[in-house]
Order: sequence, then structure tokens, then C-alpha cells
Amino acid sequence: MAYSTISQLGYMFLACGVGAYAMGIFHLMTHAFFKALLFLGAGSVIHGMGGIQDIRRMGGLRREMPWTFWTFLMGTLAITGIPFFSGFFSKDGILAAAFHGPYYGTILWAVGVTAAGFTSFYMFRLLILTFMGSPRYSHHDVHHVHESPPSMLVPLVVLAILSIIGGYVGVPKALGGSDRIEHFLAAETGRAIFGPGKLSEATARLEHETEEVAESTEYMLMAASVGAALLGLGLAYLFYVAKPELPGQLAAKTHAIYALLFNKYYIDEIYDAVIVWPVVRMAREFLWKFVDVIVIDGSVNGVGGLVRFSGRVFRRMQSGYVRTYAGWILFGGILVVAWFLR
Repeated sequence: MAYSTISQLGYMFLACGVGAYAMGIFHLMTHAFFKALLFLGAGSVIHGMGGIQDIRRMGGLRREMPWTFWTFLMGTLAITGIPFFSGFFSKDGILAAAFHGPYYGTILWAVGVTAAGFTSFYMFRLLILTFMGSPRYSHHDVHHVHESPPSMLVPLVVLAILSIIGGYVGVPKALGGSDRIEHFLAAETGRAIFGPGKLSEATARLEHETEEVAESTEYMLMAASVGAALLGLGLAYLFYVAKPELPGQLAAKTHAIYALLFNKYYIDEIYDAVIVWPVVRMAREFLWKFVDVIVIDGSVNGVGGLVRFSGRVFRRMQSGYVRTYAGWILFGGILVVAWFLR
């Protein structure tokens, strides 16, 4: 789920990077529907599984949690850009704007399409491993798998409906729509960025380029993004349904690459070695053992020790004996005389 969040944020940054601010906001809206649905659906699964969060210990939940399954499926179809779900329209607008962008447009479009394929693969992998196949959990782990209560299912249903119909405010002209959300948001973003009273030149240029896309290459761009989504779906089906032994075989043959990817390019280990552990060691050896223990605690404890020592010395002056008091008076007098005679 974290990777899907990063990829969808990537689409929004891509939209802003090529000047398609309206499409970025449009995708933010559709993303709010299906991403909230997927996160709440994951919470419903965890609730039904009694707290288990490892999808490798799930499977077969489609029969036990049908409402969660169908709503989660709607969210998956939307986030992967399957046609006529909400994510399809906003992604298509972003990819079209990137393709006709003035700087490295084809490269940015290719990166976006590749990201769409990866998104489709890992989301359908999540769906298959969680809901399809035979259960991989035991009754010792989960005593009773159950569907979530209505308080959890009603939001899932509402978000599933929005994940289906939420993108129809931005149907492009090539599909018979008027792309109302794009024109509305283009005007609003133009005023917000360049001031009231007129649209920016960048926004006007973007509208012109969008018309060109709709007239010439819109269907080709749609076919490419949908093809990437279907390719990811096909690979997920091949790896985890048709030939579930294939991932293990590929991991064994490409052990170095698999280990690199499995450990996330060792970014966490490098970060710990370069950033975390030097800070920890400095905090432990310098701030704690020297500053805290020696300087601060030493100062406080030193003052307390000095007070206790002076108390032990001065209490001998209060012995209750007259001869002792007379001796201290004599000693004090000698000191006074010595001071004036020096």
C-alpha cells in the first residue's frame, strides 16, 4: 500500500511538472476515493483476520468476506487505470499532458506508463494473495474469519461507488465527454497561480494541446496505458495463479537482483549506517556519558557533596560543650588579630 501511495503521488507531481495543474487536482480527487477505499479495505481484512497483516498467511477470503472483496476489487480496478473507472480518466489526462509536454514529454510519458504497469502488477498481486486461492492460515492462527460490521462496510460501499463514477466529471472529448472538470480546474488554477482576471499562457497552451491530443493521438495513449495495466494484471495472474512456483524459481535464478529488490536497495541499511548510528553514538558517548553524566550530573552531585561535606564539618562546632564554644571563640579571635597584624 505504501508503494501505491508513492506511485500515485508521482502522477500528481508529474502533472504539476508538465503544467497540467488541473489534471493533478483531478487525480487528487479520484485518488482520494480509491486510495481511501483500499486502506479501509485493508483494515477490514485485518479486522476479519483477527489482527493478522501478512498477506502470505491469508488467501481464500473472497468467500468469507464478500463485501470487502468486491469493494476492494473496485478500488484495485480504479487505481490500476482500468477503463471507465475513476482512476482511468485522471491518469489518461496526466499521461496525455506529459506526452505533449515541452520538455522530455515522451520520456516522462514512458515513465508514467511503466509506473502504471507496476501499479497494476502489485495491486492485483495483493488482491490475488489476499482473496483468491486456498486459505493459507490455520484455525490456530485465526479462530473465526468473519465479515466486518456495517459500520466498516458502509464507508467501503460509498467509496467503491465513488471509485466507479467519480471520474465521469472529467470524461475527455475523444470519448464523447466535455471534460468539464478540466476546464473548471484550469480556470481556477490559472487564477491561483497567475492572479485573477485571466488564464495563464501555460493554461491556455495546455488547453490547446489537450484539444490536439483528443483529435490525433488520444486513443493511442489510452491504449498504451490500458495495455500496461492489463500487462501487469496478466503477470500477476501468471505468477500467483497459473504458475505460483514461478516467483520462487525466478528469485533463485536471479538471487543478487532479488536480494537487492527484496531489501529495497539497502536504503534502510545505508541510512542507518550513515545517519542513524553516528547520531546514536554521538548522543550516547558525548551527550549522555559526557554532557549529561559528567557535566550536568557532576555539577549537581558536586554541589550536593560540597553541602554534605560542609555540613559534616560545621556540625562539629555545635557540640553543646561550653569549652568547645570557648575554643572556637579563641580561634576566631586569633584569626581577627592575625588579620589586622598582617
